[in-house]
Amino acid sequence: MKNIKLKMARVEHDLSQAELAERVGVSRQTIGLIELGNYNPTLKLCLAICHTLNKTLDDLFWQDAE
Repeated sequence: MKNIKLKMARVEHDLSQAELAERVGVSRQTIGLIELGNYNPTLKLCLAICHTLNKTLDDLFWQDAE
């Protein structure tokens, strides 16, 4: 499942995938794969992304049952 919430938060902060990746210490490809739903990030990476974007885990990674 695509992570639209992450992409929207990244865009709100006017960050490219590469800029966010650099801030959290991963490759641009990793951020792209997370946004596409093709990579399951570690809790440590999720927390780093949340801290960088001033969001909570629930804001970016919680998925409602569909």
